[in-house]
Amino acid sequence: MMTLKVNGKDHVVDADPDTPLLYVLRDDLKLNAAKFGCGLGQCGACTVIVDGKAVLSCVTPLLLLDGKQVTTLEGLGTIEAPAPIQRAFMEEQAAQCGYCISGMMMRAQALLQRNSKPTDAQIRAELQPNLCRCGTHMRIMRAVHRASRLMDSADASPVIQRSAP
Repeated sequence: MMTLKVNGKDHVVDADPDTPLLYVLRDDLKLNAAKFGCGLGQCGACTVIVDGKAVLSCVTPLLLLDGKQVTTLEGLGTIEAPAPIQRAFMEEQAAQCGYCISGMMMRAQALLQRNSKPTDAQIRAELQPNLCRCGTHMRIMRAVHRASRLMDSADASPVIQRSAP
């Protein structure tokens, strides 16, 4: 048994310390935003934030998480009040199939927490580990820039405005 702090709440889990975080998130805590893509840390679909850093949960064993704060996409906002990064991705229609988007948003969130005004090159470098084949890359870039502006604005209300494709 171990206690895992996820999205600001303590969860007691009965899992082997070598169990990858992804399995506990999805199977035990029923947090399904992080996806199983490759299971090898090569696609980024399972990305979560641990103590402010983007982490591949499919290759991160529980034993490395003692005393650390894990944040999943579910911990950023709600349907009624999405976080700026979630709102920006919706407003820019930055998802096509949607499988990679959770990982993209979490990696972008970690970047924006470190650097509130990233350049295109910094965004590309940060998102590089995440594989996406659907072709919304320019929308994803716009969404990260939009989230940066939303995080700076006093009005981060959840009104969704769609931009042209």
